[in-house]
Amino acid sequence: MSDMTYRRLGDSGLVVSVVGIGCNNFGRKLDADGTREVVDAAIDAGITLFDTADIYGTPHGASEELLGAALKGRRDEVVLATKFGMNMEGLNGRDFGARGSRRYIARAVEASLRRLGTDHIDLYQMHEPDPATPIEETLAALDDLVRSGKVRYLGNSNFSGWQIADADWTARTGGQSRFVSAQNRYSLLTRDAEDEVVPACEQFGLGLLPFFPLESGLLSGKYRRGEPAAAGTRMSQDRYASWLADADWDTIEALTAFGAERDRSLLEVGIAGLAAQPAVTSVIAGATTADQVRANAAAASWELSAADLAALDQILS
Repeated sequence: MSDMTYRRLGDSGLVVSVVGIGCNNFGRKLDADGTREVVDAAIDAGITLFDTADIYGTPHGASEELLGAALKGRRDEVVLATKFGMNMEGLNGRDFGARGSRRYIARAVEASLRRLGTDHIDLYQMHEPDPATPIEETLAALDDLVRSGKVRYLGNSNFSGWQIADADWTARTGGQSRFVSAQNRYSLLTRDAEDEVVPACEQFGLGLLPFFPLESGLLSGKYRRGEPAAAGTRMSQDRYASWLADADWDTIEALTAFGAERDRSLLEVGIAGLAAQPAVTSVIAGATTADQVRANAAAASWELSAADLAALDQILS
């Protein structure tokens, strides 16, 4: 019996685990066996939300294919989320950059359903805005998918606050299905979402699904100021050298101390502290091993007290 907790996604009826699995490593760092290991561990830990995208994997679509295969026979136990709208480099046919168009969406959803091996997607998310296509057309096409039963709920990703507001107004006035979630980069170190996205989510009833919650490992506890990254870790790669050197170590060390005072790891602070922020429904965390899955899931069991939140706010301010 897991200690996982569950929340409604925004003001919708869709219920998800407070930690989700980001599936961008499937088909890239993980093969079929590695994917199944992560999926098995997640389900055992009570995680229900699996978030992928048509563009994930090498080649594109590999993540959806491996996730669909790993979920075979237990598809209905999980909330299956995927995304469309980034450049698939011709995999969905020539798109002319109009990836929010009715024509493109019809192709993209059929391809995702086929790769995932399912007849419906629980949460279908627009991966990024399409400035060339009116949001009215995009929402009308997505509403058709909901009415047909191919999609249950709709979400957006990488939208700004005003785009969330515009889409919500357009859907409500047009009598169409609304976005119930927003997926944006958000962590205790990267907090730009608090300026406009969080208020928009609160105002219009969307659940926020933060990605990169551990800042590629900076909030995992694996790295220290002035020390080289251990061999084999992400930050040991040359392209991350400046990122590690320029990290906000003052805040990282303050968060580490905050956790230590409460007998909690930095990883627990990073996940549970973010899950406690306004509008956040589920924290999307990637994993490449079963141990990482279990650690992420365990972190979500910590519910910060009012005093904890006040102390955390003081650090972050």
